[in-house]
Amino acid sequence: MTARRWRRACSRRSGRCTADAGPARSRHAPARSRDRRAGTDAAEGRHAVSDALTLHERFAAFRTRTAVTEPSLPPLDAALPRDDGRRRRARAHQLAEILEGSVEVGPTGAIVRLEGPPLPLALDRALLATLPYPIDPVRPLVCLDTETTGLGTAAGTVVFLVGLGRWNGHRFSVTQLLLPDHADEPAFLAALAAELSADAWLVTYNGRAFDWPLLETRYRLRRQPAPPHAGHLDLLPIARQLFRHRLPDARLASVEAGVCGIERIDDLPGASIPGRYLDFLHRGDGRALADVVRHNHEDVRSLGRLLVHLNDSLADPDGRRLAHPGDLGGLARAFVRGHRLDDALDCVEAALPAAATRRERDRLAADRARLLRRLGRHDDALAAWETLASAGGPLAALAWVQVAKALEHRQRDAVGALAATEQAAALVARARLFGRDAGWLERDLSRRRIRLARRLARRRRRDAA
Repeated sequence: MTARRWRRACSRRSGRCTADAGPARSRHAPARSRDRRAGTDAAEGRHAVSDALTLHERFAAFRTRTAVTEPSLPPLDAALPRDDGRRRRARAHQLAEILEGSVEVGPTGAIVRLEGPPLPLALDRALLATLPYPIDPVRPLVCLDTETTGLGTAAGTVVFLVGLGRWNGHRFSVTQLLLPDHADEPAFLAALAAELSADAWLVTYNGRAFDWPLLETRYRLRRQPAPPHAGHLDLLPIARQLFRHRLPDARLASVEAGVCGIERIDDLPGASIPGRYLDFLHRGDGRALADVVRHNHEDVRSLGRLLVHLNDSLADPDGRRLAHPGDLGGLARAFVRGHRLDDALDCVEAALPAAATRRERDRLAADRARLLRRLGRHDDALAAWETLASAGGPLAALAWVQVAKALEHRQRDAVGALAATEQAAALVARARLFGRDAGWLERDLSRRRIRLARRLARRRRRDAA
């Protein structure tokens, strides 16, 4: 056993080791060796003491040695020094004077409130709730739009402007809350929470993916709960579903121009908004935010106008007669996803007479035939498919296949089903000559033709016998 191991074993038994217990050291050892040995013995003594302790006591001793006394931090909503608070209040008052707003000062900071003139905008919430979208006719609708310092939802992106639109009778008013300085964010978030009641039904444009998650992040960073609300209606997926057939993109300004017929003049591009706010923070010139406030105000109004358009043109049965047939087709597909087939059929039948192009008319006719079949009206569905097939359009081959299916399985007419299959095969062969590939349809027709021919052959043999 080496001297080191012997001393460790001895220390575990008695907690110490006597000087004469180990082997004798040479008195003629060099001074450097004696110093090294002395350091080793001291280190081993410390290890001996630590080995004698339990694991719990060693961890407790480690925490005591490594603990760092941190200065007590003020709470996040504590008021800032008086001089800094005066400077920020002066900036807020200057900004409010430029933008014709008012300043609200609290213990956690100051914000600027802007109230726009009310807009005459009638909305029937009970009628709007008949659409296949999450709308509660009893809850108050609150249109919400934000302006931020970036396009992300991480901690570095700050919401500095929130626009809120509400209905009071048949008038739509917009309230805007503006953040004059980053240090005023606790007051800004508190003011927003006070504006949103627990039964509010939010209406946003891409708010489920951007606006509201970002606000939740800001509340979480300030150790505050996000204000509760009863529901959330995001108009972006609805606009894509209903209007993408006639709009170049799904931007709110494009929907406002193409659907509501309102063109913005000298509107600030959204990409320039973060730079305007950062320039205001650096220079203190509130005039840089005038265009930002106007842009946000128009965005909130656009949300209200879009809801009114949905109410008047699509929710109202009388308004559907004048609605765009493509919009009605998109609404019909939304009703189908909500398992409201009768409402979907009403939309398709209202859109068919107004279809402007052959392609649009054929697509609506095919949708109508499918809905009739799903509703159990098989004879009407067969007649609809036969009409579409006889028209000879781009969907004629597919329509003949549906006729063959109905004749074979519903009418038990194998002869008629084979004739419809031959009609579809001829159309597919003609399309192949023009370079249009329909391999899946050819394979389906080939299998169907063979099956029907065998069935008819068996029937002839049975009749002959």
